[in-house]
Amino acid sequence: MTLIAITGTSGHVGGRVARLLGDDVGRIIARDPYRALRLPHQPHMRVAAYGDADAARGALEGVDLLFMVSGSESPTRREEHRTFIAAAAEAGVGHIVYTSFVGAGPDAHFTLGRDHGDAEEAIRASGMRFTLLRDNFYSDFMPVFAGEDGVIRGPAGDGRVAAVARADVADVAAAVLRAPEQHLDAVHHLTGPEAFTLAEAAERMSAALERPIRFEDETLEQAYESRRRWSDEQWQLDAWVSTYTAIREGEVEAVSTDVETITGHPARSLEAALAAQA
Repeated sequence: MTLIAITGTSGHVGGRVARLLGDDVGRIIARDPYRALRLPHQPHMRVAAYGDADAARGALEGVDLLFMVSGSESPTRREEHRTFIAAAAEAGVGHIVYTSFVGAGPDAHFTLGRDHGDAEEAIRASGMRFTLLRDNFYSDFMPVFAGEDGVIRGPAGDGRVAAVARADVADVAAAVLRAPEQHLDAVHHLTGPEAFTLAEAAERMSAALERPIRFEDETLEQAYESRRRWSDEQWQLDAWVSTYTAIREGEVEAVSTDVETITGHPARSLEAALAAQA
């Protein structure tokens, strides 16, 4: 039998994938075992952080198919991802499914997309078979873009984003893990059914959530200055601001049908994603 291991089960995507697969999950890899998802059949749990090569090799020993949810953004994420990917290859993992980002690569406008491009490069060089799930921004996370005053501020202009529901990403991942031979060395682009501006998103979220939300465009200078209250680390400021400039530059506006093709159901609209999250 194929031994499937899943990471990131304390999060929305990894947790839903684990629940969808149920008894097919053979191992859960967790950085913090107290936050990891508990399943009824209690699959084996191994503790390993992405940056701990020895622990990762031990945790992945015997795994055939690995679902790797990308780690939290940090200045060391590239190194941590590369360490875990190398450990997977050394442990004999045959196929890795990785949550990447649309447009991932060294020239991505979104700075964290460059991190994903670096991870993709490591995966391609590892010798493992792979499936890359290039997610767009998450539609059900968009209300968090608004501040306490209900205003989304950022230099996005009239750019459009084909945001995808996290539930759809998980549904695709589960489908891939159930039939990995159909997705060998494939790159899937996961988006919602349409692309919208942040002003349009704010109007629709106001109606769906029954609270006022609006979008206010910023200049680059305003965007950096308004975020310095939360961090003075340049990598973090660049990541926050480039979230909006990637939208403005059209890098995340393309709509794909991969969600429906792979899962058999249409990609969730913004309203449907918000309802599912609620």
